[in-house]
Amino acid sequence: MIVKPGRHLPDAPVGRQRRIISAALALVLAAGLASSAPATFADDLEDQQAALNAEAARVQQSLEFVDAKISKAAADLVIFRGQLPGAQQALLEAQGRVASAVKEVEALAARVDLAQQNKAKITQQLESDKQKIASTKKLIGQIATQAYKSGGVPSNLTLFFGSNNTGSLTDTIDLADQAMRSQNSAMDKLSQQNATNVNSQARLEAVEAEIKDLKSKADAALAKEKAARDEAAAKKAKVDKLIADTARLNKQLEAAKPGIQRKLAAVKARQEAVAAEIVERDRKLREAWLAEQRRIAEAARAQAEADARARGDAEAAARARRPYVPPAPGSPSAFGLRHPFADGVPITSGFGWRATPPGTVDFYGSGGYMHTGIDFGAACGTPVYAPAAGTVFSAGWADDGGGNNVKISHGVVQGNSLTTIYYHNSSVVVSVGQRVSQGQLIAYSGTTGNSTGCHSHFETWLNGEAVDPMRLL
Repeated sequence: MIVKPGRHLPDAPVGRQRRIISAALALVLAAGLASSAPATFADDLEDQQAALNAEAARVQQSLEFVDAKISKAAADLVIFRGQLPGAQQALLEAQGRVASAVKEVEALAARVDLAQQNKAKITQQLESDKQKIASTKKLIGQIATQAYKSGGVPSNLTLFFGSNNTGSLTDTIDLADQAMRSQNSAMDKLSQQNATNVNSQARLEAVEAEIKDLKSKADAALAKEKAARDEAAAKKAKVDKLIADTARLNKQLEAAKPGIQRKLAAVKARQEAVAAEIVERDRKLREAWLAEQRRIAEAARAQAEADARARGDAEAAARARRPYVPPAPGSPSAFGLRHPFADGVPITSGFGWRATPPGTVDFYGSGGYMHTGIDFGAACGTPVYAPAAGTVFSAGWADDGGGNNVKISHGVVQGNSLTTIYYHNSSVVVSVGQRVSQGQLIAYSGTTGNSTGCHSHFETWLNGEAVDPMRLL
């Protein structure tokens, strides 16, 4: 929506521009200077962003006729202020994910450490078992060797059972029996140690597999932690930038406020002049039309009265002398307006009142502004056609923010006067005083003046008042 010169209307035809400064400056203050947040948005993130973009566009377009750079700054500020709470929440959530990732890394590190301790214990136990197995095997070997050398029972059994000097056969058999039992015991112990060794080895392999798995998980957790930290850092950078940009734009708009007020005052004066010109032009046209209608009616009445007298019809002559009653205005549709563009050019902003966002400083208490035309999303260079026959009374560049403009008076039809206006044209192909026919090429759309993009602003003024063009097209 683009607010153009002569497009802020009060209730009366004259002085209709008194509230212009409140409308446009209020939007700047809403975006940059007021403390309140933008309008409440829907819960859905896409709806929130769409609403934010719509409000920013409304702020930008409402100030476009004053200063395109300032309007862009005001719109950006709306976006930044609206995005900041979400960015801060996203940062908190990212920081929470970092904390969770750190806890996961620490827990896995503790489990790896415990598994390493278990591995060390099992390794130590395996080493101890190997020594015991070696000692037992050595003992069994000694018993077997001595038995072999002595022909069965070793002569030096005292090596194992202590001193025995009796030398009796019974004692020797007892010693042999003890030796066999000792050997069997050693063999049993060796078997147990081997079983323990196998079990410990299995435990060791399981612990090593666990350590390998835990280390893999720990590496993944570390990568996850790094990603979370990177994400949090990026989100913090976004928050910091939003805060910095908000402060910068707020400072810029604060500094620009006096200049904005001066520009608005100047634009207000130009807009009032445009509105007054249209009002006065249309008033004279309607008065001339009414005078012509009266002249025609009175001439017809005089002729009717003369004819009645000639016929001696006193009653008809009396009827002809009745007071003249001006005709009531007919329907505006009698102008037969056609669309100023070929098919397929969409309307991007309609006609009507735009409420000032909450929390604004409204100097005149209007609470909003009037968008007194409609915007067509026409690409630059799109042909613009006259919607009806008329006379061009303004063409070319105008120092009112509208850039290259065309204003056409379509005269008076059935008591109604009509003026159409076209702003932001890239070029104009008609001249002041030229008579144009319906459908004639008058300009090419563009983005001249204080405009943020290619489009065409189209207005219809009926009897000195701006009305919705869609009522007439």
